Amino acid sequence: MTPLTDDELAVLLGDLESDRVERKKMWAGDAPDKVRQAVCAFANDLPGHGEPGVVFIGANDDGSPANIEVTDQLLLTLSDIKSDGKTVPPPTLTVQKRIVKGAQLAVVTVWPADAPPVRFEGRIWIRIGPRRGLASAQDERILSEKRRYGDRHFESHPVRGSTLSDLSRAIFEQEYLPNAVAPDMLAANARSYEQRLASCGMIASVDEPTPTVLGLLVCGVSTRTWLPGNYIQFLRIQGTQLSDPVVDDSVFDGTVGLMLRRLDEKLSAHLTFSVNFTSQDREVRTSHYPLVAIQQLARNAVLHRTFEGTNAPVRVYWFDDRIEIINSGGPYGSVNAQNFGTPGLADYRNPQLAMAFKVLGFAQAFGSGITLTRQVLQKNGNPPPEFSIEPNFVIATIRRVP
Repeated sequence: MTPLTDDELAVLLGDLESDRVERKKMWAGDAPDKVRQAVCAFANDLPGHGEPGVVFIGANDDGSPANIEVTDQLLLTLSDIKSDGKTVPPPTLTVQKRIVKGAQLAVVTVWPADAPPVRFEGRIWIRIGPRRGLASAQDERILSEKRRYGDRHFESHPVRGSTLSDLSRAIFEQEYLPNAVAPDMLAANARSYEQRLASCGMIASVDEPTPTVLGLLVCGVSTRTWLPGNYIQFLRIQGTQLSDPVVDDSVFDGTVGLMLRRLDEKLSAHLTFSVNFTSQDREVRTSHYPLVAIQQLARNAVLHRTFEGTNAPVRVYWFDDRIEIINSGGPYGSVNAQNFGTPGLADYRNPQLAMAFKVLGFAQAFGSGITLTRQVLQKNGNPPPEFSIEPNFVIATIRRVP
């Protein structure tokens, strides 16, 4: 992921026939949607360049500078393209202010995705020469076949021995697909069941309809048969040590959607509220923990865990004075022990699972879970969350309201 030099950017800026360039005079009007479409297309890299595409903000259609002021706010807004949840899986991109041809430009550099197809608001955008367009069924097939086993994230690997019968067609077609693909695209195409599964990463390909790890996680009939560590262990402990009495021992498994919904029900059942009738003219209900904070950290644990080399579950241990959430898998990619939890900083061991979380409604935006957790804990009167970061696991701790 080497940044392009000023000379390389100048050549791209002036090449009016290139399918690796998008130019916008300013960030106004329909530019936000058009730029996101271009980012999606560059990430899909249908021509197979294997090189980044570039969006220039502050450039005219003929490649000349528009001489705009590139502000910090503009750069922050452009950076949100990666994390606002509209483009899934989240694209790999950088945003910079660069001086090209003697003028300031906001430069968005987008690298080809490891696991296409990438969608913007449920639509797959591609480059067709110097313009962008929507992918056809054949284009989708090509993009799906670009995923090579050696380059895939673990979630994209086919699970040998499993078959289409190990996937729930009802879950895929009734729960997942309507939220993953724009309604008009879903109604307009005549893609087969296998083509749709392959396009969403649920099977290896149409020609090799073996369920992937992602497929079994999202719509598997018996997910733990193939992924033994895919479950959440919940303990409610009466005391402050693991050796104290356990008053509730529950295990949640199945698809990630079912698993997280069942955990939400259990968390809600254990939350207790204090009611104050006297200090105000209406009752005020407060909880020892805000539900949203526990949900965010538990979902992060499921999303960022590793399935390779371990069969350990995600653990949620609820003590009298705290809640601990433990996942297998330490920091990944650009995230390390020093910058863990930095607002806006995120990297994904399981980028397609991140896409599925967004589709299923368990994530509204990417990289915002810890920030939201801090906000709701502060509002509720809890201490800030604590994180113990190790190479092979992360423990997130929420302390009870004093």
